[in-house]
Order: sequence, then C-alpha cells, then structure tokens
Amino acid sequence: MLTVVIIAIVLALLFDFLNGMNDAANSIATIVSTKVLSPAAAVCWAAFWNFAAFFLFGVHVANTMGTGIVESSAVNPYVILSALIGSVIWVWACTHFGMPISVSHALIGGLIGPVWFAHGSSALIATGIFKIGLFIILAPLIGAILSFIILTITMRVFKNRHPLKVEKTFHILQLFSSAVFSLGHGGNDAQKTMGIIAILLYSVAGSNDFISTYLYNGTTAFHVPFWLTMTCYSVIALGTITGGWKVIRTLGDGLAKLKPVQGFCAETAGAITLIGTALSGIPVSTTHTITGAIIGVGMTKGAASVKWATAKNIVAAWIFTIPATLVISGLIYLLLENLLNLA
Repeated sequence: MLTVVIIAIVLALLFDFLNGMNDAANSIATIVSTKVLSPAAAVCWAAFWNFAAFFLFGVHVANTMGTGIVESSAVNPYVILSALIGSVIWVWACTHFGMPISVSHALIGGLIGPVWFAHGSSALIATGIFKIGLFIILAPLIGAILSFIILTITMRVFKNRHPLKVEKTFHILQLFSSAVFSLGHGGNDAQKTMGIIAILLYSVAGSNDFISTYLYNGTTAFHVPFWLTMTCYSVIALGTITGGWKVIRTLGDGLAKLKPVQGFCAETAGAITLIGTALSGIPVSTTHTITGAIIGVGMTKGAASVKWATAKNIVAAWIFTIPATLVISGLIYLLLENLLNLA
C-alpha cells in the first residue's frame, strides 16, 4: 500500500508540473504577445509569482478538491492513482498538440471517474460538482466582461494622451498585471494538486503508521500539511519555467492581436477573477479565465477582431476535458480492479 501511495504522490507532482507547463501560456501569453518580455524572461517572471502565492493564499481550493467533489469514504490510493494517470494522459496530449485546456478540470474529471464507476453517483457530492460546472461558464464570462469594461474605461481615461506615451506606460503596468495574474494562477492551480494528495493521505492515514506519522503530522483529521503546500507551489513554478510553447503561441497570437494596454486589461480582469475564486475556495480554470479576458479586450474593436475559429477549437477542448478524463480514469480503475481484485 505504501508503494502505491508513493507512486500516486509522484504522479500527482508530475501532474502539478504539467499544470504549470500547460498554464504557462495563461500567465505569459499576453506579455509575450505584446513584446513586453521575451518568452524566457516571461516564464521566469511568472514562475516567481506562482511560487509567491504560497505566502498570500490559504488552502481553500485544496479543501474543496479534497472534500467537496467526492465522498472521502469512496477514496483509496487506487482511485487517486487512476485519476492521476487519466489526467496526465489527457493534459500531456493537449499540451503536445498546443491546446490550452483546463488542467484543473482534467483533474476533477479524473477524480470523478473512478469513484463513479466504482460506487455510483451516490458517492459524488452534487453541490460541489454543480459549483465547478457553473464556473466553467462563469469564469470566462466574468473575465470577458471585466476586461471589456476595464479596457473601455482605460481608453476613455487615456484618450487625449499620445499613443506612444500610453504604450510606454502600459509596458510597465503590464509587468504588474502579469505578476498579479500569476499570483492568482498559483493560488488556484497549485492547490488543486494539494487537495488530491491531501485526500490520498487522509484515506490511508488511519491504517498506515508511517504515513500518519511522517506525511500527515500524526493526525487522522483532514488537512493540508505544510510540506505538501511548499512542494506543490515549487513544482508548479518549475513547470511554468519549462513552458508549453505551442500553447503559448495559441493563446498569445491565436485569439486576438494585443498591445500592452490590452494585455494589461486582460491580465487584470483575469487576476481579479482568479484571486476572488481562490479566496472563495472555487477551483476554476485559469485557461477559461484568461481566454475569456482576451476575447473581451478583442471585442472592444468589434467581433471581427476576434479569431473565432481558434476560440471554437479551444471551447471544444474545454467541453471534452471532464468527460474524457472521467472515462479514461474510470476505465483505468476498472482495469486495476480486475488485475488486483480491488473490489
């Protein structure tokens, strides 16, 4: 059992790394597209602020991931192992082909699948899943509306300023907005992996003295250990430094052409959305949020300025993520159940 738990933790941290790698695009696409920073400098900037979120946010999202989606009594190391394998397969494939999917929703679908296949819908927490499903719609919508409003106000405030002076001002301001967005990204996404590992440890702490004593602080009550918080923030920052360059190109140039003022407004809108949901314990998609925000600033020039064909492909990937990982992870669990007689 200890071996399975260790393998699951390693896979969870691999997922955390891929999360940072895929979502590097969310944090730096606008700042690279507007040429405020080079790609290499931008990923280092984003990674620093991803990790800095460790000092500013609690573990509200981690608690939701650990206790708000499936009944803890239905969780065992093989459920988590199946969830992680299914999620990693989907995230790697989408990152490889340059699709900015929701990494968090891949993990959520991966967790639901094995529990549903093994225990049925009674083991799912409907209110938590409904809240997550609701914000699949609301997160990009909020991002789009906020970015549209912020850019409209900004254009009015600076309408009498020389365009070159405005661009120079927002070159500097975009460093700030990208930093705040990266804080929101780290504060939301790193906690999702924390929650998965925490519920894994919680599920076995009562039956394994080593895990209870050395990994779970000698208690059987659900919580997120300090070492786990530090580790997850570090790993997602490393993933961000690596960067998913195909995804960065898709978001940076594939949706709308951005200038620094537009990049600032998109990042600010995304940051407000992410930080608000992180403090509320709602695990939303940073990909959905920043994509909506980019579309919102593009819409200030009219609908024709947005590359709707790219947006359509991105939305299709969003729609398929939870069902795909749900099925993949569920089938993996059934395979493990058959091979290892888990039932």
